Amino acid sequence: MAKKDKSDKKGGKKDKAGRKKEAVREAANVAFAPIVTQTARSLRTLLSRNLADCGLYAGQDGVVQALAEEDGLTPGALAQRLGVKAPTMTRTIGRMEAQGFVERRADTLDHRLTKVFLTDGGRASLERIAVAAFECERQALQGLSGKEAKTLLRLLLAVEENLQAAIGMR
Repeated sequence: MAKKDKSDKKGGKKDKAGRKKEAVREAANVAFAPIVTQTARSLRTLLSRNLADCGLYAGQDGVVQALAEEDGLTPGALAQRLGVKAPTMTRTIGRMEAQGFVERRADTLDHRLTKVFLTDGGRASLERIAVAAFECERQALQGLSGKEAKTLLRLLLAVEENLQAAIGMR
């Protein structure tokens, strides 16, 4: 009985591995956009649930955080920073004002301008927003090592930069 050549065995494994990598690459091409969209949707849904405990709705956390960085922005400036349309921001500000998170005031120099400011209640929600975001991140990264989580973030940032460059935002 003839012995099998070990090099044939190795070659077979390489071919199989090579075919497997190619299949994964092809599947990634088809699956990339849907999985990114679904992941973003799931992440946002979980964050929305966590924020509901704070009395905030989806998107309102961004308004609070933007005003915490620079209080007294116009609705237009807020809309631009958060990447939404001005009418959407106007409705969001109205709702948040009714909830007691923000208040609108006329600009002291140009009374035609309205600026948005955090209330004490809005400032108090910052810590709850951070806790909600941390819990969402903890659940999303469950089972990943610290190194894997850092790699994922680095890769997602690279993809975002590529996409922003492609659409002319950077």
